[in-house]
Amino acid sequence: MIGFMGAAYLWAKAAHVIFVIFWMAGLFILPRYLVHHQEGLAIPGEPERWLEREAKLRRMILTPSLVVVWVLGLALAANLGLFEGQPGLGWLHAKLLLVVLLSGYHGWAVGYARKLARGKPTLAARQLRMINEIPAVAVTLIVILAIVKPF
Repeated sequence: MIGFMGAAYLWAKAAHVIFVIFWMAGLFILPRYLVHHQEGLAIPGEPERWLEREAKLRRMILTPSLVVVWVLGLALAANLGLFEGQPGLGWLHAKLLLVVLLSGYHGWAVGYARKLARGKPTLAARQLRMINEIPAVAVTLIVILAIVKPF
C-alpha cells in the first residue's frame, strides 16, 4: 500500500530499517557497558570512563535513532491506515506494542546507567547479562510480525 507518502514510502521504509539497526546496535551494547561499568565501580577512574562511553552512546546513537525510528514508524503506520482503522493490521498493533516495550527497556537502561553514575547498583552482573537478551527477543518478534504479518 502506497497511501499518502507516494513514492517516498519505500525511502521512508528503508530509512526506518536503517535506524532500527542503529537503535538495536545501541540497545545490544548499552547493557554490556552497564555490566562493565558495574564491575569497575571499585576501580579508581574506571566508572568515569564508562560514564563517558555510555553518554556518547546515548547522545550519538541511541537517542537520535530512537527518535527517527518513532517518527518514521508512525508515518509509515499512518500511511498504511493505522489511524483510520484499516482492517488487517493486527500484526502492526502487536509490533507497536513490542516497540513501546522496547522503548521502555531503553528508558530503563538509561535509568540504570544513572544509578551506576551515583554508585548505586541494584542488580547483579548476571542479571544484567540476562536482561541484555531482551532486545534480541523483542526484535526477533518484531521482525517476524513485520515480515510474516501473521494476523
